[in-house]
Amino acid sequence: MTTTCPRQWMNDQLRLGHTLCLILDSEGELVARQALLNTPDPEQYCCVYSQTPISELANAGPFIFLIDNPGDARLKPLLDEPERSWGWLASIGNGDLPALARHWRERLIIGTRPHRALYRFHDNRVLGRALAHIPEEARPEYLGPAISVCYWHGAQWNVTHNPAPGEYPLPADPAWLSVPLPADRAMEILHSTVYRYLWAKHGEDLIRLSQRQDPGTWLTEQLSHAQQWGWTAPEQVHFLITSKLTETEPPLINNWAPHEGETPQAHYERLFNEMKFWSGEGSL
Repeated sequence: MTTTCPRQWMNDQLRLGHTLCLILDSEGELVARQALLNTPDPEQYCCVYSQTPISELANAGPFIFLIDNPGDARLKPLLDEPERSWGWLASIGNGDLPALARHWRERLIIGTRPHRALYRFHDNRVLGRALAHIPEEARPEYLGPAISVCYWHGAQWNVTHNPAPGEYPLPADPAWLSVPLPADRAMEILHSTVYRYLWAKHGEDLIRLSQRQDPGTWLTEQLSHAQQWGWTAPEQVHFLITSKLTETEPPLINNWAPHEGETPQAHYERLFNEMKFWSGEGSL
């Protein structure tokens, strides 16, 4: 891992005959995405979430754009403000865009049912932590067709080269999934994931909520409750969020707080059964 100027890195990669890519978190960079989509050639970009089990989230997911000119004015706002965590840059071989998209599509969904999640490969913070943690011999399986990557991490631009670019099957125990995650970042990722899920599955409820308060602030409050109660399992978080989002007036549950000495699991099961009883689906 070395440090460099991204424009210098791009020029160096082009001199080596490589193709440049921009991996963009399009949900947070809609203006940049629309500017980059203004091209007559559809082979100059791809939407990563399309052709996957989460294709319904394609419009909010990452895009990969081929970059012909490091001086492209559309790149300037991104390169000048890397703290926005808009994504990262990569170099690939000529014609390898489909292979790069295929590589990350195979690594998108992590975990097993019912504990599945999305791997935010397009987040430069995720990429930076992974590359700082995994050994060099694990880089090819992680970076795949990418020859070199340039990304903002640790308040500076970093460059990491792939010792053996190519297409690799997903390993049984990916090294990058064992990277320690800071607590604040874990909460941020959880918030983003749940927020996207709610818009995809409970959009009308969120719209109604937005008439009373900011949905993002509301979600932060609910996730804070889950953290305080020790509700970390996906089914516990799902129950809390969806129940509170669709809460009737008067609410079926008046007091969500745990009883004294109650374990997180007992607390969850009590409220879950109480909700089923008051909604007519079960007995206490």
